[in-house]
Amino acid sequence: MRKYLAGICFLFVGVQLWAQQDANAVKYGSLLNPEAARKHLSVIASDAFEGRETGTKGAELAAHYIANEFKKIGLKAPVKGSFFQPVELVETQFVVDKFQINGEQLKPNEHFYMSGSRDDKKIKAQKIVFAGYGISAEGYDDLKGVDIAGKVALIIGTDEPRRNGTSLISKSADPSDWATSAYKRIQNLRAKKPALILMVNPQFQLRSVRHLASPSISLKKKKVAISPSEVQADVIELTLDAADIFLKKSGKTITQLRAAINEAGTPMSQTFKADFEISYGNKTKDLKAANVLGYLEGSDLKDELLVISAHYDHEGMAAEGIDRIYNGADDDGSGTTAVLELARVFAQAKKDKKGPRRSILFLAVVGEEKGLLGSQWYSENPVFPLAKTVTNLNIDMIGRVDPAHKDKPDYCYLIGSDKLSTQLHKISENANATYTKLEIDYKYNDPKDPERIYYRSDHYNFAKHGIPIIFYFNGVHEDYHKVSDEIDKIDFLLLTKRAQLVFYTAWDIVNRDLRPVVDVADSMPKTR
Repeated sequence: MRKYLAGICFLFVGVQLWAQQDANAVKYGSLLNPEAARKHLSVIASDAFEGRETGTKGAELAAHYIANEFKKIGLKAPVKGSFFQPVELVETQFVVDKFQINGEQLKPNEHFYMSGSRDDKKIKAQKIVFAGYGISAEGYDDLKGVDIAGKVALIIGTDEPRRNGTSLISKSADPSDWATSAYKRIQNLRAKKPALILMVNPQFQLRSVRHLASPSISLKKKKVAISPSEVQADVIELTLDAADIFLKKSGKTITQLRAAINEAGTPMSQTFKADFEISYGNKTKDLKAANVLGYLEGSDLKDELLVISAHYDHEGMAAEGIDRIYNGADDDGSGTTAVLELARVFAQAKKDKKGPRRSILFLAVVGEEKGLLGSQWYSENPVFPLAKTVTNLNIDMIGRVDPAHKDKPDYCYLIGSDKLSTQLHKISENANATYTKLEIDYKYNDPKDPERIYYRSDHYNFAKHGIPIIFYFNGVHEDYHKVSDEIDKIDFLLLTKRAQLVFYTAWDIVNRDLRPVVDVADSMPKTR
C-alpha cells in the first residue's frame, strides 16, 4: 500500500512538473536535432570556405550560405530588402619602403624593427646625433648642450651608464628607473622634438624572428587631422650591427662609445656624418564585409526585438603547412549553426500560428576575430532601434568540452545573465531547470576572472548600450584558434542541448508580457 501511495505521489509530482512546462515550447524545442546541426556545420566549417576570414572569398561564401538558409525558412530580409548589412572596413598594412644608411639597404627583422606609425614619413639626413643613453637625470645629462630638434637621434636603448658596476644615475649597484624603463627615456627624447629616434637594443638579435606588423582590420572612420603639436617622433629598434653601419663614417662602434661613457663617467653625445634615408607609412584598402540578418516578425509585441547572434568569421588560412585552413568548427561554426537552427524552429512555430509575440533578429556577424567589428558596426548602425531591443542571446563556441569538464560534459558556461537584469538571470535559470537541466558554470561571469570573457564576444557591443545579454560558451579547449578545430571533434548532441537552452530562454523572452527589466548597474567596467 505504501509503495502504491508513493507511486501515486511520484506521478502527481511528475504531472505538476510537466504542468510548469510550456507544451508548445517543448514541441518546437524538440525540433532542434543533431542531424540538422551536422548538415549546416559540414558546410560552414568545410575547406571550401577557407577559414572564413573577414574580407576574403571564404567569408563571403559563408555569408551567402547563411542568407540563403534564412531565405529558405521564410525570414524577412530587413536591410532594405537584403539579408546583408554592409560593414565598412579598412585593412591597414604598415610598410617601410626604404631604410638606407651609407649606401646600404637595411632589412626588417635582420637589422631593425618598427611596428607602425600614425603618419606617413620620408626623412633624409646627412647627420645623426648620438645622444648616449638618452637620459636626463640629476648629475648626468646626455642631452645637455645637445640639440636634437628636427634631427635623427641615436641612443643606447637599454641599461644605463655604469662605472665599476655602479650606476652613474642611482650612485649604487641598484638600477635606476631609467635602466628599467625604455618608455621614460623615449618620452625624455620626444620632449626635445627629434624627427626620429633610433634605439639600439643589444638583445634584439637574440629574439625570435618578428615580422613587420601584420595587416590590421578596423572599422572605416573619417580621418581626423593631427595638429603639428601632436606629432611625436617614431621609434625604431636597431641591432648592434645596424648601429655600427650608422656609425661607419665616424670610425667608431656603438660598443666603443658605450665603453667610453662608462669609463669617463660622463656623456659622450656628439654629431657624426651619415647618409640616411627612410620612408614608411600605412597602406590601406577597403574590405568587403557584411553582417547577415534574418528577421522574424512577432505579433502583438512586434515592435520589441530579441537578437540571437553568433559570429560566422574565423582565422582564415595559415601561410604554410599541410593543413593550412582554420576551419573553426567550434569557433564559431557551432554558434552559427545554432543560430540557423533556432531560426528554423522559430519560423516553423510562426507557420503553425504559434509564433513569437516579440520579433526576433537572427544576426550572424562578421569581424569578431578582428575585434568584435561586425557587432560594433551593428550597434552603431542598428537596423532596429536599440531602445526596442530587449535582450541579446549570443552564442560563441557550444560544440566542445573543455578540460575542466571532461568527466562531466553536460554543462554550459553562462556569462553576463545577471549583469544588467536580475529578471533575465531568473528566466535563464528557470529555462534550464525546467527543460535542459545542464550544469551551468558561472566561472567566467566573475568580474575578477582574468580571462575577461565578458568583453571577448559580440554580446559586449549590446551590453555597453544597456541591453541585457547572455553569452553561451563551452570554454577554451586544446584546438582553440588552431587548424585542428575540425568538425569531427564536435559533439552534436551537446551542441543541440545547449542550443535548446538558448531556445527555451528565447521562447520565454519573446512570449512574456513584459520585457526583462534593466534593474542592475552593470558591475563590469565599460572597457575592453
